[in-house]
Parts: sequence; C-alpha cells; structure tokens
Amino acid sequence: MNWLVYHIVSGDAFFTGIALLIIGAVASTRTRPVFDRIAGVSFLIGVIAVILSSTAIPYWFYAIATVSTLVWIASLYKRPWRRWAPHLTATLWLVAALLEIPFHFLPSLSPISDRHVAILGDSVTAGMGADDPSETWPSLLGRTHHLQVQNLSHVGETAASALKRAKSRQISAPIVIVEIGGNDILGSTSAAQFARDLDALLQHLQAPGRQVVMFELPLPPFCHEYGRAQRRLAAKHHVQLIPKRVFLSVLASGDATLDSIHLSQSGHQLMADSVWRMLRLALHRSGG
Repeated sequence: MNWLVYHIVSGDAFFTGIALLIIGAVASTRTRPVFDRIAGVSFLIGVIAVILSSTAIPYWFYAIATVSTLVWIASLYKRPWRRWAPHLTATLWLVAALLEIPFHFLPSLSPISDRHVAILGDSVTAGMGADDPSETWPSLLGRTHHLQVQNLSHVGETAASALKRAKSRQISAPIVIVEIGGNDILGSTSAAQFARDLDALLQHLQAPGRQVVMFELPLPPFCHEYGRAQRRLAAKHHVQLIPKRVFLSVLASGDATLDSIHLSQSGHQLMADSVWRMLRLALHRSGG
C-alpha cells in the first residue's frame, strides 16, 4: 500500500494536518513576509490533510475550529487580530488532536474466565468462500490460543445482514468482535441507513456481562459520516472500538492481501495476532 494512502486512511493525516495548522498559526505571529508565506502554505496543506483523513470529530467542534481558522487567515491582513487569532486557532486544533488520540489505542477489556469468543464479519473475516484455501483468522485464533470461537462471518455481509444472522443464532460468548461496514461503505448503503442498521445490530448484541468490541473502519476521503456513526453508536451501546490503524496495518503489510482488501494466509495470521494482543490481556488478568 502506498505510504500516502496509508497515512490518509489510517487517520495519521489528521495529526499531520493539525501540526501544519499550528505551525502556520505560530508563523503568522511574525511580521516578516516570509512567515506569511509559511503560514499560507501550512494552512493549505494542513486543511487538505485534515479533510482527507475523514476523522470523525463532532460537527460542532469542526464548526468552531473552522471559524477560528478563517479568523486567523483574516488576521494575516488585519494585523491587530494577530494578537489573539493565531493563539486561539492553535489551541483549538490542539484540543482536536487530544480528542482524537484516545481512538488510536487498543481497547482495554475486563477480565474474562470463559475462553469463548463470537465474531461477526464480512469476507475479510470469512475468507473468499469455498475456493479460498486460507485458514481464516477466527480459526487461527481459536486453534492457536485454545479459544472456542463462534464465527458468524459471511461473504458480502453488511450491518443489516449481520443483524439477521445474529438473530438466527444463539450467542452466549462473553466477548463479541464485530468487523462490519466495509460492504456498506463500498456498496449502496447510505451513511444514514448504515447508522440505523448498525444501531439495531449493536442493540441486539448487548447482554449482561458481555463485552462488544468493533473494528473502526478505515475510511476513504469524504466518508466522515460512516465513522461518525460508528463512534456515536459505540458510545451509545458501550461498545469499545479497535483503532482503524490495526485493520489498516494488516492490509498494508507486504503480501497480506489477495486484492488489497481480502486477506491472504499471511494476512489472516497478522489479523489473528492483532486480535490476540487485545484478548490476551483480558485472559491474563483473569488467570486464563
């Protein structure tokens, strides 16, 4: 995977953009013309990076930061505003970075004694079907670490079809892992419909003593709404999110995919290892 694509889709471009905006704001406090040019270039590249990252910061915060940034740009021509506008802009974007940072850490699961895990996913998890000889990552996870894995994944799964499948099966595992949404984004599902379907799915998966964790989707540019729906509904249903960089790091690793999305055997192994790093802490704390 091209490093620039990875940088954008992983969300790292959001922090790069913020760094450039802060550099530009600081440069604009100087009076020499060269610093005005630095401020202008930093503003342009920084804004592009933030937008392309599709980071799901709340709209209200984006609105405040945008207004402040426009005032800062105006301060390049209204010198009295330079006393406060650059500082306000730098502070607001720094706050945006601080708001985003928690979404880049692995979730911390509560201890579990039952080595039983349920997984709902699409073809990234289920494999490519009967003609695919690869051992999928849920199978590797169960076999390697002696877990009972209920794999409810299916090729072409969406949030809506995953709900139907979950309703047709008995799920008793204390941990449920959800890898759903790629087909919604790449298909014809609108962001609003995806939000409704995901809301219903997460509501159905809730149960006393159960922990639900969900892969946050690596988002193409201008797909903020899908990520915003995931984060809003994760908070609503007390679902923990696995950072998008975990998923994307697997896709970006050498020969990990067959077609840039579907996993090869090495890709399934990398995904199993990534998920185990999260699960082992919960099992270690319980003595399992």
